[in-house]
Amino acid sequence: MITSVAQNVGAACSDVPIAEPTIWGLTPVQMHDRFWVSRRIQVIRLGEPIPLAFQADFFLLTNPKLLTLFSYPQLMRHLRWRMPDVLVLRLRAELEHEYRELVRSDADGNFLRVERVYNAADSRFGRVAVTPRRDLAEVWQAIDDPAEAWRMLRASVPKRNRRAASLVGRIYTTDLPKERMQLMHDLISRWRYPHASVTRANSARKGVWTDTNATLHEDARFIGPAWIGAGREVGADVDVVGPVVMWDKPDARPNVEDPIWPTAVKRVNERIKIPVVPRSNWYRVSKRAFDIAFAVVMLALTLPFYPLVMLAIWINDGRPFFFGHERESLNGRPFECIKFRSMHNNVKRRKEELVAHDTVDGPHIYILPDNDPRVTAVGQFLREFYIDELPQFINVLRGDMSVVGPRPSPRIENQGCPPWREARLSVRPGITGLWQVMRTREEDLDFQEWIRYDIEYVERASWKLDLFILWRTVLVFLHLTK
Repeated sequence: MITSVAQNVGAACSDVPIAEPTIWGLTPVQMHDRFWVSRRIQVIRLGEPIPLAFQADFFLLTNPKLLTLFSYPQLMRHLRWRMPDVLVLRLRAELEHEYRELVRSDADGNFLRVERVYNAADSRFGRVAVTPRRDLAEVWQAIDDPAEAWRMLRASVPKRNRRAASLVGRIYTTDLPKERMQLMHDLISRWRYPHASVTRANSARKGVWTDTNATLHEDARFIGPAWIGAGREVGADVDVVGPVVMWDKPDARPNVEDPIWPTAVKRVNERIKIPVVPRSNWYRVSKRAFDIAFAVVMLALTLPFYPLVMLAIWINDGRPFFFGHERESLNGRPFECIKFRSMHNNVKRRKEELVAHDTVDGPHIYILPDNDPRVTAVGQFLREFYIDELPQFINVLRGDMSVVGPRPSPRIENQGCPPWREARLSVRPGITGLWQVMRTREEDLDFQEWIRYDIEYVERASWKLDLFILWRTVLVFLHLTK
């Protein structure tokens, strides 16, 4: 027997009214909200007051009839230059001519026909807002009228603290059952870890998630992802072709309690397994002593050259000589990371233009040195020989940084992957680190390598690894390696 997505999703789109199906006790709309919970984003709808989660990084402000899926990394790319109070997203459908294939069945669930419906959504465009501010989320959920809500955002947030962006994604309306079923089809195709915010979801096999009250025979065969609901039984003679949702049996539908947030945050942080490696007191104390001694020596050797560097910066682009940017240190403590200024003074005003030059796939910015319009002529020289990094030894003396550790980054970049954030903030950031000396800069791999090498450093932190990184840094500085 073959179970396909048509049989399971299509049955819910029949011409006969039926109760809203659930998977793991959750309706499609609730699953949509749990998807965003797994990204530490809480969906806030007009006129629907709910408790706001203190664990949420952002609030997604929308109307009750709109459901949407879009790329979290793409969202972070729009937020990374500076954290606006409100980011207004105009969402565009992923396909120019979208259609839905709907299976029609009768009251007994017998197949009738397949229909292809073009432009199934009411509109290929939608508008939502993303904000880190709880007060704006509270006001939004207290308003019923969309026009009034958008006027409130414009009146409450100065123009300089608002941003707008266009983003490609998936758009659905809660009014149409076929749209809710399409949402589920798309969710199962892109949501790899539903257990992050759905407590009843258990990983049975790769891509197969089952309810705690479901039976799955070990000889059952699966092709593609599958979600198995409460009370369902998949026998040995069944071939399941996904993506497929096998809904909860009505008489076994579980009751799901909210709020999910504390549990979800814990599970999100467990998605990447980071072993807790005990550090000896000797390693911690000796590394701090080394940092202080190394920083004192480097400052003593380089301070005489500071006036020359400052003069060059002043002649080329005026003041200021130094650039300070807020980063996160050990346990997320903010600090101002100090560098010689290598960029033009108007770089913030040109941020929209600069996005087009970005060459990496994560929430950070990297533009090829020969094509970076942000960098001054003097700044390019400073960067080539890592002179712009010298003032960071002041941060080392203050205890904000170490000589060796993960790259210091601002809070907005650390939001890209919560488990990685928790790992990298368990140690002090460094002037040099494993990612800096090992990255390949291959297309579409930079962010993944950043996560990989940061976690590897946290797992393996030792004097042996620190000395290896220092040696590789010397080779990079002398241009003896890439």
